[in-house]
Amino acid sequence: MTFTVTRGLGDVRLRPHPVVTIGNFDGHHRGHHSLLQTVVTRAREVGGTAMVITFDPHPVRVLAPHVELRFLTNPDEKLERFMAAGVDEVVFLEFTPELAAMTPDEFADVVLHRRLGVAELFVGEHFAFGKGRTGRIADLERLGAALGFAVHPLRPVVLSGGVVSSTRIRTLIQAGNMEEAAVLLGRAYGLTGTVVSGMQQGQALGWPTANLRIPHERVTPPDGVYAARASYDGRQYDAVAYIGSRPTFGGGERLIEVNLLDHRDHLYGKSIGVEFIERLRGDHTFLSAQELAAQIARDVDRAKASLRRHAEEARHP
Repeated sequence: MTFTVTRGLGDVRLRPHPVVTIGNFDGHHRGHHSLLQTVVTRAREVGGTAMVITFDPHPVRVLAPHVELRFLTNPDEKLERFMAAGVDEVVFLEFTPELAAMTPDEFADVVLHRRLGVAELFVGEHFAFGKGRTGRIADLERLGAALGFAVHPLRPVVLSGGVVSSTRIRTLIQAGNMEEAAVLLGRAYGLTGTVVSGMQQGQALGWPTANLRIPHERVTPPDGVYAARASYDGRQYDAVAYIGSRPTFGGGERLIEVNLLDHRDHLYGKSIGVEFIERLRGDHTFLSAQELAAQIARDVDRAKASLRRHAEEARHP
């Protein structure tokens, strides 16, 4: 089946035996991956359709607009990961006050049963739905039995002493713990941006950088220096990344500055992805440009050692 993206219930077509899950799936972490693989496997077993129901905008934007929520993935990345997982169709429901006001019974009947024709529904055992999130798994099982769809509650994935969740991963990234975040995500956390012109300070110090503006709605690691990997035009490079506002030079716009090791091409206008592998140090104000240049040289050596170690660990987990 061709991967399909449907926006709104008005465009939904009834599919053969929809095997469905519901959620925001921000980050597509190991818990999400396990859930999606269960859905896809079941759909293949019964000749059905592996379907994801998700929301746009994120419910927090409607229910608590004062909350400044930043995301682990952008919409394009989320769709790429759904497709890579083998999902057949993603249905985006517009999260409106009207949708939020639906009772659990109304949501199950109108959305899941009548409009989507759900045959089987896989959700986490702590799933909540309907107005005020008052519906629980017991309610969903009761409604499914009455409406003709099976409900399969799944236990959460537990790693490193806790449940894998987007909230936990956001906290780790904002604390600079990129290695633990990568364990829960199943990959290194990264951001993508277009290279913009800078003040050429890195070039003057002998360490030219590609400068990226920080995506407004994305979770960002704290200021400092990171062992990183950068990718563009289908190739990946070892790198050192700096996040900050360059206090040694009087400060300025907070940017991501990336030095691609052993690479000297001009990158202006290129789209570059940066994966943050390990935080090496925080941001500092140096007494001179020369002192900063010497520190950058030490950072590069540490980054190379970090990247070698992580590559070796990946080969021999």
